[in-house]
Amino acid sequence: MPRIQLHRFVDLAQGTARRSAEDAPSSAIDRRAFLRKASTLAAATAMAPAAFARNFGPGAEPVRYPDPDIVVLDKRFNAKLGNTPILRLHTGTLWAEGPAWNGVGRYLLWSDIPNDEQLRWIEEDGHVSRRFRSPSGNSNGNTFDYQGRQIACEHGNRRVVRYEYDGSVTVLADGFDGKPFNAPNDAVVHPNDGSIWFTDPGYGSLMNYEGHRMSTGSVQPHQKEAIYRIDGGSGAITKVADQPFKPNGLCFSHDYKKLYVADTGKSHYPDAKNIIWQFDIDGATLKNPREFADMTLDGKSGFADGIRCDESGNVWSSAGWVGDGYDGVHVFAPNGDRIGQIRLPEICSNVCFGGTKRNRLFMTASQSLYAVFVETRGAHIT
Repeated sequence: MPRIQLHRFVDLAQGTARRSAEDAPSSAIDRRAFLRKASTLAAATAMAPAAFARNFGPGAEPVRYPDPDIVVLDKRFNAKLGNTPILRLHTGTLWAEGPAWNGVGRYLLWSDIPNDEQLRWIEEDGHVSRRFRSPSGNSNGNTFDYQGRQIACEHGNRRVVRYEYDGSVTVLADGFDGKPFNAPNDAVVHPNDGSIWFTDPGYGSLMNYEGHRMSTGSVQPHQKEAIYRIDGGSGAITKVADQPFKPNGLCFSHDYKKLYVADTGKSHYPDAKNIIWQFDIDGATLKNPREFADMTLDGKSGFADGIRCDESGNVWSSAGWVGDGYDGVHVFAPNGDRIGQIRLPEICSNVCFGGTKRNRLFMTASQSLYAVFVETRGAHIT
């Protein structure tokens, strides 16, 4: 219900309870009935849409626990903590993307694609280092390999690169089958063989704002959008799937037996659906493409973008382009049921788990970086 009506409802309920207590003898007060009414009121409050007059800025009023914008939709969502708030850690980006946690340096790295830079939030004191890397090739997704080296997907240069210990840059992939990539988007690293799996939806080549607009006039600037794998030993590049219209964010399942891929093809293809795909991993190949989760909620459908898996197999997906009450993060159980939400006042592009215990969810959301502690851990290092 609208916030003003909710306040009137709360005032009315409280006033009625006070008058009942004053008018009736204490022995006549049915405590159980009172508790039932209180529970009903709490449920109505929880179901109310997010009221984003909420101030996340400096000097904001404290949030009364439990944070009302961490929403439990199913009892399987047991990661919500009752005494922790959603915090805005930084604001000032144009389009924040690609968060990745560095466990050794205890910092979060993320991209601001239009500003052609990467930023760094340092856990020790909450300091944000602007232009940690600039120019960044209009980088989008970032991750770290199991040797601690940063992997970045560059929209502007249409390639996947690795930053080496000596400061040099190694180009891992810049084309396939004799053609350039469209614009690599997001990447993950497999711990067993060091292979790097990445997506190539092409957004960075469709606009100058996030890269360099190609003059081909096609939503496929150079080739069909697809998912690729870079072999950890030979460096050979193989195409592993192209069923998603525009494969975007991706992540492994907690046991590395499946790969999840967000499809944002609805941005350019009328026949696309706003879904998350699921594939079975068979060595260096993908099998059995199928729908894992539909992003439709209460008749409204937005985009899943960046996704990450927790230690229990739940998939945490950024969500956006619908509005208040939808935008933020949606959490899906291993069977694809939506079990929880984190509501944000901005469109969320990507997520990752980090912090010393890997129990803090970081969320890149348009102009800001948010974080919240949860009672679970990320399944993978970043």
